[in-house]
Amino acid sequence: MMKQQIINKVIEHLKQELTAISAAAKAAHSAAIDEQSIAETQYDTLAIEASYLAQGQSLRAQQLNQAINQIKSLSLATSNKVTLGSLVHLEQAEQGTQWFMILPAAPGFRCTIEQQEITVITPDSPVGKSLQGKQIDDEITLQLGTRKVSAEIIQLR
Repeated sequence: MMKQQIINKVIEHLKQELTAISAAAKAAHSAAIDEQSIAETQYDTLAIEASYLAQGQSLRAQQLNQAINQIKSLSLATSNKVTLGSLVHLEQAEQGTQWFMILPAAPGFRCTIEQQEITVITPDSPVGKSLQGKQIDDEITLQLGTRKVSAEIIQLR
Protein backbone atom coordinates (compact mmCIF):
# COMPACT_ATOMS: atom_id res chain seq x y z
CA MET A 1 0.00 0.00 0.00
CA MET A 2 2.76 2.46 0.90
CA LYS A 3 4.49 1.99 -2.46
CA GLN A 4 1.32 2.74 -4.42
CA GLN A 5 0.75 5.88 -2.34
CA ILE A 6 4.26 7.09 -3.18
CA ILE A 7 3.74 6.31 -6.86
CA ASN A 8 0.47 8.26 -6.82
CA LYS A 9 2.16 11.30 -5.25
CA VAL A 10 5.07 11.16 -7.71
CA ILE A 11 2.71 10.94 -10.69
CA GLU A 12 0.63 13.82 -9.33
CA HIS A 13 3.80 15.91 -8.95
CA LEU A 14 4.97 15.07 -12.48
CA LYS A 15 1.55 15.89 -13.93
CA GLN A 16 1.59 19.29 -12.22
CA GLU A 17 5.06 19.94 -13.62
CA LEU A 18 3.85 18.80 -17.06
CA THR A 19 0.91 21.21 -16.93
CA ALA A 20 3.21 24.12 -16.06
CA ILE A 21 5.79 23.21 -18.72
CA SER A 22 3.11 22.75 -21.39
CA ALA A 23 1.65 26.18 -20.64
CA ALA A 24 5.11 27.74 -20.76
CA ALA A 25 5.87 26.01 -24.07
CA LYS A 26 2.63 27.33 -25.58
CA ALA A 27 3.41 30.85 -24.38
CA ALA A 28 6.95 30.68 -25.79
CA HIS A 29 5.62 29.33 -29.10
CA SER A 30 3.10 32.17 -29.28
CA ALA A 31 5.86 34.68 -28.56
CA ALA A 32 8.02 33.17 -31.29
CA ILE A 33 5.35 33.68 -33.96
CA ASP A 34 3.90 36.95 -32.67
CA GLU A 35 4.07 39.95 -35.01
CA GLN A 36 5.86 41.98 -32.36
CA SER A 37 8.67 39.41 -32.31
CA ILE A 38 9.59 39.98 -35.96
CA ALA A 39 13.21 41.06 -36.14
CA GLU A 40 13.69 44.72 -36.98
CA THR A 41 17.47 44.45 -37.19
CA GLN A 42 19.97 41.64 -37.49
CA TYR A 43 20.60 41.93 -33.75
CA ASP A 44 16.96 41.51 -32.78
CA THR A 45 16.77 37.86 -31.73
CA LEU A 46 13.59 37.77 -29.64
CA ALA A 47 11.74 35.40 -31.99
CA ILE A 48 14.73 33.06 -32.25
CA GLU A 49 15.16 32.98 -28.48
CA ALA A 50 11.44 32.30 -27.94
CA SER A 51 11.62 29.52 -30.53
CA TYR A 52 14.53 27.83 -28.75
CA LEU A 53 12.73 28.19 -25.43
CA ALA A 54 9.55 26.65 -26.85
CA GLN A 55 11.55 23.76 -28.30
CA GLY A 56 13.31 23.07 -25.00
CA GLN A 57 10.09 23.18 -23.03
CA SER A 58 8.35 20.89 -25.50
CA LEU A 59 11.20 18.41 -25.14
CA ARG A 60 10.88 18.58 -21.33
CA ALA A 61 7.13 17.94 -21.66
CA GLN A 62 7.89 14.81 -23.73
CA GLN A 63 10.35 13.64 -21.08
CA LEU A 64 7.76 14.16 -18.33
CA ASN A 65 5.16 12.19 -20.30
CA GLN A 66 7.65 9.39 -20.76
CA ALA A 67 8.52 9.42 -17.03
CA ILE A 68 4.85 9.26 -16.07
CA ASN A 69 4.30 6.28 -18.37
CA GLN A 70 7.42 4.49 -17.06
CA ILE A 71 6.32 4.92 -13.47
CA LYS A 72 2.74 3.85 -14.20
CA SER A 73 3.95 0.63 -15.85
CA LEU A 74 6.41 -0.20 -13.06
CA SER A 75 5.94 -3.49 -11.25
CA LEU A 76 5.53 -2.96 -7.52
CA ALA A 77 6.05 -6.60 -6.60
CA THR A 78 8.18 -7.08 -3.50
CA SER A 79 11.52 -8.78 -3.98
CA ASN A 80 14.13 -9.98 -1.52
CA LYS A 81 16.71 -7.88 -3.42
CA VAL A 82 16.75 -4.16 -4.17
CA THR A 83 15.47 -3.48 -7.68
CA LEU A 84 13.67 -0.73 -9.57
CA GLY A 85 10.47 -0.06 -7.63
CA SER A 86 11.92 -1.10 -4.26
CA LEU A 87 11.21 0.85 -1.09
CA VAL A 88 14.34 0.68 1.06
CA HIS A 89 14.74 1.59 4.73
CA LEU A 90 18.36 2.43 5.60
CA GLU A 91 19.91 2.95 9.00
CA GLN A 92 23.01 5.09 9.45
CA ALA A 93 24.88 5.51 12.69
CA GLU A 94 25.11 9.32 12.36
CA GLN A 95 21.84 10.22 10.61
CA GLY A 96 19.39 7.64 11.91
CA THR A 97 17.03 6.02 9.42
CA GLN A 98 16.00 7.06 5.93
CA TRP A 99 13.51 5.71 3.39
CA PHE A 100 14.31 5.64 -0.33
CA MET A 101 12.14 4.56 -3.26
CA ILE A 102 13.98 3.62 -6.43
CA LEU A 103 12.15 4.92 -9.50
CA PRO A 104 13.18 5.57 -13.11
CA ALA A 105 12.36 9.31 -12.78
CA ALA A 106 11.63 12.16 -10.34
CA PRO A 107 14.90 11.97 -8.38
CA GLY A 108 14.92 14.12 -5.27
CA PHE A 109 11.14 14.15 -4.92
CA ARG A 110 10.15 13.85 -1.27
CA CYS A 111 6.85 13.00 0.33
CA THR A 112 5.56 11.86 3.70
CA ILE A 113 3.52 8.67 3.94
CA GLU A 114 2.49 7.09 7.23
CA GLN A 115 4.65 9.65 9.09
CA GLN A 116 7.75 8.56 7.16
CA GLU A 117 9.63 10.87 4.80
CA ILE A 118 10.50 9.07 1.57
CA THR A 119 13.03 10.32 -0.96
CA VAL A 120 12.88 9.17 -4.57
CA ILE A 121 16.21 8.16 -6.09
CA THR A 122 17.10 6.64 -9.45
CA PRO A 123 19.19 3.53 -10.09
CA ASP A 124 21.88 5.81 -11.57
CA SER A 125 22.31 7.87 -8.40
CA PRO A 126 25.21 7.02 -6.08
CA VAL A 127 22.86 5.59 -3.43
CA GLY A 128 20.82 3.77 -6.09
CA LYS A 129 23.94 2.17 -7.56
CA SER A 130 25.11 1.08 -4.12
CA LEU A 131 21.73 -0.47 -3.29
CA GLN A 132 21.18 -2.48 -6.49
CA GLY A 133 20.99 -6.20 -5.76
CA LYS A 134 21.42 -5.81 -1.99
CA GLN A 135 19.23 -7.52 0.62
CA ILE A 136 18.05 -6.87 4.16
CA ASP A 137 21.00 -6.67 6.61
CA ASP A 138 23.45 -5.84 3.77
CA GLU A 139 25.64 -2.81 4.34
CA ILE A 140 26.48 -0.17 1.76
CA THR A 141 29.28 2.37 1.86
CA LEU A 142 29.09 5.72 0.11
CA GLN A 143 31.89 8.18 -0.55
CA LEU A 144 30.56 11.66 0.29
CA GLY A 145 33.31 14.11 -0.48
CA THR A 146 36.25 13.15 1.69
CA ARG A 147 34.35 10.90 4.09
CA LYS A 148 32.77 7.48 3.85
CA VAL A 149 29.27 6.84 5.13
CA SER A 150 27.98 3.37 5.91
CA ALA A 151 24.35 2.34 6.09
CA GLU A 152 22.54 -0.93 6.64
CA ILE A 153 19.36 -2.06 4.89
CA ILE A 154 16.92 -2.75 7.72
CA GLN A 155 13.72 -3.11 5.72
CA LEU A 156 12.82 -3.78 2.10
CA ARG A 157 9.40 -3.54 0.52
